[in-house]
Amino acid sequence: MMKFPVHIPFVEDLGFELHRFEGGEAEIQVVVNERLTNSFHVIHGGVSMTLLDVVMAHAARSVNLHLPDRGPGLVTIEMKTTFMRPGEGRLRGVGKLLHKTTTLAFTEGTIFNEAGAIVAHATGTFKYVRKLPTDNKQIRDLRRLDCSGSD
Repeated sequence: MMKFPVHIPFVEDLGFELHRFEGGEAEIQVVVNERLTNSFHVIHGGVSMTLLDVVMAHAARSVNLHLPDRGPGLVTIEMKTTFMRPGEGRLRGVGKLLHKTTTLAFTEGTIFNEAGAIVAHATGTFKYVRKLPTDNKQIRDLRRLDCSGSD
């Protein structure tokens, strides 16, 4: 198991374990415990989507490890998820970078169960971003923005 390159408290709370992070690929595993399940006692869809989101972002980030600060971070722009079967036990999320531009990463991710069957699959688009300064910046309340484009 490897250490995650950045501290993400939510990921740590879920018990995700980084196993591979290089060359446009990443692998993250999680053991499904009761706290991660839905009313059917299988992995909650939100946990599955988070695993796919995180593993795809790590795959996209893995090609920039040679840059200062291990390159820019990523934010999710779009994600489409398909659930195929219930997830139980130890699950393995595998992410792959399919294409990269200067500012965008196009990825796919798959969750496998212990037998190697696909539990869920996703595609995602991510934007590479630098750390944003927060000192002396005005925070905009998104709930008050006018959807017409003017605020």
